[in-house]
Amino acid sequence: MMKFRFRRQGNDPHREKIKQDLFAFSKTVEHGFPNQPSALAYDPKLQLMAIGTKSGAIKIYGAPGVEMTGLHKDTAAVTQIHFLYGQGRILSLLDDNTIHLWEIVQRENRSHLVEVHSFNLPGRPGIESTSATRVTVMLLKLSCDLLALGTEGGGVHFLELTTLTLLNKSLFQDEIMQSVPEEYKCGKSLGPVESLQEHPQDSDKILIGYSRGLVVLWDLNSRHVVNLFLGKQQLESLVWERSGNSFVSSHSDGGYMVWAVSSSNPCTHDPISSTVPYGPFPCKAVNKILWRTTESGFLSGGSPLCSCNKSLVVLLEEELIVIDLQMAGWPTVPAPYLAPLHSSAITCSCHISNVLPKLWERVISAGQQQCPLQNYENWPICGGRNLAPDPKQKELLLTGHEDGTVRFWDASGVSLKPLYKLSTANIFQTDCDHNDSLTQAGEEEWPPFRKVGCFDPYSDDPRLGIQKISVCKYSGKLVVAGTAGQVIVMVLSDEKSDHMIDVATVDLLQDREGFTWKGHDRLPPKSGSVVFAPGFQLVVLVQCMPPAAVTAVTLHAEWNLIAFGTSHGFGLFDYHRRSPVLARCTLHPNDSLAMEGPLSRVKSLKKSLRQSFRRIRKSRVSGKKRAVQEANAQLAEHDAEVTPVQRRIEPRSADDSLSGVVRCLCFADTFLRDGTHHGPTMWAGTNSGSVYAYALDVPSQEKFSEQSVEALLGKEIQLMHRAPVVSIAVLDGRGNPLPEPYEVSRDLAKAPDMQGSHSVLIASEEQFKVFMLPKVSAKTKFKLTAHEGCRVRKVALSNFTSISSEEYSENALVCLTNLGDIHMFSVPALRPQVRYDCIRKEDISGIASCVFTKTGQGFYLISPSEYERFSLSARVITEPLCRVDVERPHDLSAHSALSSPILDSPNSSADITLDTTGELTVEDVKDFLMCALFTYLFWSITVEFLFWDPLNVLLL
Repeated sequence: MMKFRFRRQGNDPHREKIKQDLFAFSKTVEHGFPNQPSALAYDPKLQLMAIGTKSGAIKIYGAPGVEMTGLHKDTAAVTQIHFLYGQGRILSLLDDNTIHLWEIVQRENRSHLVEVHSFNLPGRPGIESTSATRVTVMLLKLSCDLLALGTEGGGVHFLELTTLTLLNKSLFQDEIMQSVPEEYKCGKSLGPVESLQEHPQDSDKILIGYSRGLVVLWDLNSRHVVNLFLGKQQLESLVWERSGNSFVSSHSDGGYMVWAVSSSNPCTHDPISSTVPYGPFPCKAVNKILWRTTESGFLSGGSPLCSCNKSLVVLLEEELIVIDLQMAGWPTVPAPYLAPLHSSAITCSCHISNVLPKLWERVISAGQQQCPLQNYENWPICGGRNLAPDPKQKELLLTGHEDGTVRFWDASGVSLKPLYKLSTANIFQTDCDHNDSLTQAGEEEWPPFRKVGCFDPYSDDPRLGIQKISVCKYSGKLVVAGTAGQVIVMVLSDEKSDHMIDVATVDLLQDREGFTWKGHDRLPPKSGSVVFAPGFQLVVLVQCMPPAAVTAVTLHAEWNLIAFGTSHGFGLFDYHRRSPVLARCTLHPNDSLAMEGPLSRVKSLKKSLRQSFRRIRKSRVSGKKRAVQEANAQLAEHDAEVTPVQRRIEPRSADDSLSGVVRCLCFADTFLRDGTHHGPTMWAGTNSGSVYAYALDVPSQEKFSEQSVEALLGKEIQLMHRAPVVSIAVLDGRGNPLPEPYEVSRDLAKAPDMQGSHSVLIASEEQFKVFMLPKVSAKTKFKLTAHEGCRVRKVALSNFTSISSEEYSENALVCLTNLGDIHMFSVPALRPQVRYDCIRKEDISGIASCVFTKTGQGFYLISPSEYERFSLSARVITEPLCRVDVERPHDLSAHSALSSPILDSPNSSADITLDTTGELTVEDVKDFLMCALFTYLFWSITVEFLFWDPLNVLLL
């Protein structure tokens, strides 16, 4: 007996080359505000800003598009960062007590941030503990050749900057104590070093401030104490007056003192003046004090700024505020990047590719009317050059938020810029306007504060949260669906309007008996007329009953239809005639969780245990049979060329909780009734693996107002494995996705192939399957190959253009799994193409937030405030392409003649600026920090209120 074996063919080199030209994975840029910022620095010569984070990242920002990121090897918080003036070098101190030197280097005509040296301060054997050598303060000398480190044990150490090597010049407390009067010693240590300041006129002298209150002027060359200042209040910060004849100290009681430096009085007991601005009782500590003097405004780098760049930069924990000090009223400067995406928590997102110029201009116009001063030209941080070409097409990223807002962002390039904010809260009656308490401040309160910034994590009502968004970019229609079953149809208008709220109710239960809704109530719409600003305005409010969160929504503007789904069923609504077309209940008798709503968060433990034991019992009974089947399958695959190994699918129980949840909806003009007549259809997929297909009778545009849309159930498909249906897409005769509404009628896309057989691609959590239409006969399928437990989380159909030829492109099915990897398949053959690791499998939030674009890119949240942007395309890549030119001498000591970036000419009037940090509480509004920060400098000018305490402040 002869036995034949078919040898598996090798990879097709031609096909492999095509795949290389189409697909490539890269994480390209991080959009948004850095998560947990912890340090701030600015180089006034290069006009670059650096932000360090608690996760160990350093982010450099300049002009829009100029961005660089460095990541320390160890995940430790960045506590301090310092620029070496004008050199493109940065020093960072981490909370693990290591010091790192970074450089901006040029590679392939682009600038990158790389680490070149690191250092860890050793202790004195047998004398100093590890905690004693912990660095508390860093002083970078203006000559950029020496770094002084103050420690928790009271020592001061010196490093040579080019190599970060320790010099034999260390100063310890015992040496200082020899010069301190006996009555001041009191047997106590001086405490940690709190501040180091170089003398503005004599670089060989430094001012050393200790926590207990002692301040010492130390001569580096002769190693002796020049002056002692015997302070008794706990010290926080020091700053020189530019002449070097005096300095200011700030303290823990919210006050500051001015000290005179005199050669005739080497030991000073009392300051010239001592002030607690908001005393006489102690206030919050002044953690940092700055003394700026100038004849004509603020200075930066020793040179007057231009009028447009006199700015105050305030880094807070959740946003960056830039205040224009030149303009009357001190308005904030809109940021072209670093936008706080999470000003209210992000609940969903939607990406729109290739936005038409007309729609783009109308959205821009609506946003400008909301914020008339939205001019990015006054942005003061403008170093470096953006080398990236202008984007070929405009892209919008829409984010839905917990407070009921939808925000429109320019996602065309590296800088994610805010364009327009849509609020849905004004449609409903809520408890109160959370801004009333801030806007109704009494006239007698002083100083008069005004809120700036937009970070406000509080929501009046969790029911306002946006769950789903659908947009038609050709007609300007928008559908926004929320947590309380509200589905809001809106249209873009350039004019202000004033009208009543048009409400329609759709009962998805269809009078089903025995069901009691135990969740939250619906949001009551406002009665009376409501004013709508230019932008997206209400057409109709559709309220699902019961008011459960909307889980799916889609829009077909050409047919005037929207479809929406919840955990109870799905509905179809004609928004032109304001009338429901269809309501279908998808509840299973055991869907107990569907009664409770998403805000209850209560699940029956008894039911969960029962289902778990049922699965275990099934697994044991069928285990032996399954093992034999798998062994036979493996033998067959070894002997013959077959498709790649595919994991067996575990059938799911029909009574799984929440089986009625509608996961996806879609409209399509295709063949459902027969193979010769095509027409409008609507498809819905549920958590239990059910797919419902309806044939729609849509009247012509001339008869929209006369005839109503009718829906007839055409097909009902039940997937054998009952896995949740994630996505449904109809493909034309060539296997291409159908065009969007209006694309063909407005000559914006090729007409679909209506001659060949159409097919429907149904993606469940466990497999992809293509059915031929109209018979709904299975054509091909793919069971996802992965480790046990793999589930499909997000899918999309994207178009990939070859990097070799713009004329060649392919459609691909892009799939993200719960393991964080991305798979791509050919369409409609479902042949695996490439696989990439994208998101950590532990990052559940990142996986849930992922959204794909139609051109092969994607976004996902890496923190509550940041999107990671990635590309799957070899051609379409959005990444920073920038250059920062620096003149860096080989010998760092050559910069000894550089002027101070913070000191000014000696013939000017003097002012003092104060700054503190503290807890993130509303009481901080009246804390000494913000009062002292502005009122001592400009006591006669109204101060702007910062909602959160600042981490750091820069004067630019």
